[in-house]
Amino acid sequence: MPEPHTARMALDPAPPDLSTVWLRVFLDVARHGSFTVAARTLGWTQSAVSRQISSLEAALGGAPLFDRLPRGVRLTAHGRTLLPHAEETVARLRAMQRELASLRDLTGGTLRFGAFATADAALVPRAIAAFRARHPGVRLIREEGLTPGLLARLGAGELDLALVSSTGGALSGDLGAFELHHLLDEGLYVALPPAHPLAGQASVRLSQLAGEEWISGSADVGGTLLEEAHRHGFRPRVAHVVAEWTAKQGYVAAGLGVALVPALAAESVRPDITLVPVHAEDVPPRAVYAATVRGRAAPPAVEPFLEALRGHRAAVDR
Repeated sequence: MPEPHTARMALDPAPPDLSTVWLRVFLDVARHGSFTVAARTLGWTQSAVSRQISSLEAALGGAPLFDRLPRGVRLTAHGRTLLPHAEETVARLRAMQRELASLRDLTGGTLRFGAFATADAALVPRAIAAFRARHPGVRLIREEGLTPGLLARLGAGELDLALVSSTGGALSGDLGAFELHHLLDEGLYVALPPAHPLAGQASVRLSQLAGEEWISGSADVGGTLLEEAHRHGFRPRVAHVVAEWTAKQGYVAAGLGVALVPALAAESVRPDITLVPVHAEDVPPRAVYAATVRGRAAPPAVEPFLEALRGHRAAVDR
């Protein structure tokens, strides 16, 4: 024996196929109490209005929705029952139309994007500020993550755009599903205490730092900015594992080690630290991209946000 809920569902009739035009005409006639006045308001003939109401009545089972009076019309019991549903349906359709228009006109909607940590130091905040100044009605939802995770979420449809980088070969796999919009090629600095012997140099070779103690986000330098050290014949000695960038600066300022700093984060460095560029031949600049999904219809806000990112990349493209 079927469950009561299942039985009720089986007995529920299919909803009727209704034209929204019928509902709008019905509401106009109900509002004015007259086919003639409704026809005048709509710019139609009275017979055209009458045909629309007759079609609606037929679709709803044939019961009359209006009593035809000597002067005007009046809702029947069926018409009074239909009235709030018709009002709600038309109101929801108008709300839908407004929301779709707001997406198109960038006066509403949502943009979901992700970024790796150092992009949040200058590039992302400036792009957000510029975008909001032009499109204050668009809601921005941002999350932070590493490139592989951001690409996974982008591919799963959980993000509309992701800022990613080539650090540690993160972009060396199959990227056929993604469109990569190149933003900048980012140089690298070493953060030193001001009294460090190399602090006054115009640039340093990575091999000059072989004897240093390092502040790094991981004891395993594979996949990090320090990975290039192996190519230059030394294994970095990670003295302190510090994940948070502000805390890394504190360790460097206290003379407890040195740290590599990407150009995107250079602006946020505290004043008691010296930044010296690492020679580009030793550590090639890492590429930074805004990634979208190839072949997927992107929200209208994606392109203007890309423009905002491109407009502020010069401040960090060193």
